[in-house]
Amino acid sequence: MRHGWEGVVLRAMRGRDFVLTVGESEDVTDRYRRVRVTDDGGLLAACGTHPTMWVRLWFDDGGSPHQRAYTLVDPDPAAGTFDLEFALHDGVAARWAQSVRPGATIDATVQGTGFDPVRPAPRRMHVVGDPASLPAVNSLLDASPGTPARLWLEHGADSDRTLPLRLRAGDEVTWVARHGAAVPGGALVAAVTQAWTCPAADVDVAADWFWLAAEAASTRALARTLRKELGVAKDRCSALGYWRAG
Repeated sequence: MRHGWEGVVLRAMRGRDFVLTVGESEDVTDRYRRVRVTDDGGLLAACGTHPTMWVRLWFDDGGSPHQRAYTLVDPDPAAGTFDLEFALHDGVAARWAQSVRPGATIDATVQGTGFDPVRPAPRRMHVVGDPASLPAVNSLLDASPGTPARLWLEHGADSDRTLPLRLRAGDEVTWVARHGAAVPGGALVAAVTQAWTCPAADVDVAADWFWLAAEAASTRALARTLRKELGVAKDRCSALGYWRAG
């Protein structure tokens, strides 16, 4: 598939193109589907792996290229395999995930992904996410066995709370319902802000690390709170909006 002007831009930015072959698929919940792929082009060997690593997948949308980013789940460089999780809402990527069969191929581009670990290891991780960023959350937890985490996770349906979450001893998680808030993400922003700014907050801005990956406006609002109200330094906060409310 030709990748159009976006592909030209990504190549100019040193994007690397690969082809993935689809293996088995399974429904994780009624709203999420996991697809196993093999990196026939040697993606993992060529690019290495890191926590929160993601790739851009290219879908055919009525003859036009359509690209979306997905986090690698359980990458295995020796086997050249990893999983990808798709939200099953209306869209070209979801339709592909529901209809694709073993042996099919899909183009992937690696460009823009990266991870800078905090040194020395933080006292605690404060993690804010939702089902879209949950694969990245799990990769963070797997990569930081000695650092306890406090997590706030937004859910849009009860079944979202059954998605795999790799909590370790000492981790704490608070689930926040998405629906019912006056604005998208409003309940999540309110809950996390309250937890960070209340008199009893267990927050050390010089020793903790903050990782935010939810809806874009919510993520920006929480990042502002960290910088302006709590005085958290830029190198102790990673904030990336994983999707935008319509």
